[in-house]
Amino acid sequence: MTVSRAIYANPVAAAAQWLATEKSPPHPIIPYLRKQFGLSSADAIAAIRESHLIKARSS
Repeated sequence: MTVSRAIYANPVAAAAQWLATEKSPPHPIIPYLRKQFGLSSADAIAAIRESHLIKARSS
């Protein structure tokens, strides 16, 4: 699955994966995730939570 297909299939998961691997994410992050991934504020927060879980699992 390509990145663009992943974003359309599950944008929250795509945003979470991107955020978990991004070394220096932009600030403020919620407006960035909303614009780049087409998320609502609640979905952006869910992506942030999921990114923390992804990082914790990889440690």
